[in-house]
Amino acid sequence: MDSRYLQSFVFVVELGSIAEAARRLDLTPAAVAQRVKMLEAELGATLVRRSGRTVGATEAGERILARARSVLHDIRDLRADIDDTDQLGGQLRLGGMATMMASLIPDALAVLLHRHPQMDFYLEPGTSLDLYRKVTSGDLDAAVIAQPLFNLPKSCDWHTFRKESLVLLTPASMHVADVHATLQTEPFVRYDRNVVGGQLADAYLRQHGIKPHQRCELDGLAAIATLVDRGLGVSLVPDWASTEFIGLTVRKWALPHAAPKRLVGMLWGRSSARLRLVQAFLAAADVAAAGLNR
Repeated sequence: MDSRYLQSFVFVVELGSIAEAARRLDLTPAAVAQRVKMLEAELGATLVRRSGRTVGATEAGERILARARSVLHDIRDLRADIDDTDQLGGQLRLGGMATMMASLIPDALAVLLHRHPQMDFYLEPGTSLDLYRKVTSGDLDAAVIAQPLFNLPKSCDWHTFRKESLVLLTPASMHVADVHATLQTEPFVRYDRNVVGGQLADAYLRQHGIKPHQRCELDGLAAIATLVDRGLGVSLVPDWASTEFIGLTVRKWALPHAAPKRLVGMLWGRSSARLRLVQAFLAAADVAAAGLNR
């Protein structure tokens, strides 16, 4: 199979236009259309559908789209390794939970691309659990997530960047004499129990017999901080990067008893074809994490 056929198919679907794909590939629209037809003939299925001037993937096309992107990424990486063994190139497929997408990951990528300008990257946001699954399945090379509360498979490696204690989050104007009493009596904005930080918070509340008056439950620490800032309740959350508190008048209170910490770090597959890229990002992320942890 000619990889150029795959490339044309992916461009047509992503751009929604044969004409635009032709401009990006520096070909004529007829040449791009012919490449797609050749791929369809080789696979024995119709891959694109036309609706007016818009082009999209058929059901069969959607089924192979992710695999086609992966094949093209692998080919690009092979070429980069052959072209220059001293200069890292190719695309790193990286996932990140929301708080890291807004802090550590952009800082680390800035360091990484300064060191290795030939590199490229694909970013995918998501919950820690979803990203964990994508790393273990090989869909992503690595992900910056909260460490799951179960044993990691031997096929993966882990590196911790931050250890985040649980804190009571309140409006800055609120005086707290007793953290547990505040959790028991004030309206409570619960951190989603489907995510690691929310599970740790729930375990602490249960351990100490605290039954809060729950107002809502949601994933997204920035959203929780905003609700607290508006006086809509208090919350029990990991003490994540303080840069997200800019513009908010909230206060953090230490818990009176010990609690497990949320570990934020990077997970990657040991057998990843882009292990050199993963290791280069890890080195850059350590530099970025040192700045955040000050």
